[in-house]
This record gives sequence, structure tokens and C-alpha cells, in this order.
Amino acid sequence: MRIERMLLVLALLLPLMASAAEIPENLEPLPEPPPPPAGMEGDELEPEVTIVKKGEETVEEYRINGELYMMKVTPKTGVPYYLVKDDENAGWSRNDGVAQPISIPKWVLFRF
Repeated sequence: MRIERMLLVLALLLPLMASAAEIPENLEPLPEPPPPPAGMEGDELEPEVTIVKKGEETVEEYRINGELYMMKVTPKTGVPYYLVKDDENAGWSRNDGVAQPISIPKWVLFRF
């Protein structure tokens, strides 16, 4: 009963509070944003996505500056999964999107 009363009072007060809020008359539009810093003009800020149909499944390839870094594989039946490139020399690791992928350190200690 108490909750119902609180909800009723809130439902009656919300329109009153909304009508009490007035928009100032001296509003001005925001200035245009500044251009990006030097050296950033050529860099792509959004990935380039290429969709490829391979038999029964669809593969979406994500690239930044022409480098493939992630693929989303959507089979005809089943749940989509992601293949993420670990680093330049390694292969691909599978990420099902539920949990964060495990990042394994790959330090070079010795080279022969």
C-alpha cells in the first residue's frame, strides 16, 4: 500500500516538474569541433568491414589501415564466433564473445 502511494505521488509530480523546467531564451549553437591534430588525417578511425560468403557461413573481415585484425564467423546454424589475431607472428584465437579472451604473454627471451 505504501509503495502504491509513493508511485501515485511520483506519477502526479513528474508532469509538474517537467512543466516547471523552462528552456533559457539565450541559447546559442555549439561551435564547430576543431580539426584533428596533425598526423591524424590519413589514419582511418573506423574499421573497414568486408563481408564474404564461404559456402554455408558468412565471414566478416575487420581491417584497420589495411591490416586484418578480426573476423566474425556466422555459421548457417549455430552461434557466431570471433577470430582475433593475437599479434603479427601468431595465429588466430577463437573468442565466443561470452568471456574475455585469455592473453598469454609472448616475451622473447633468447633468439638463436
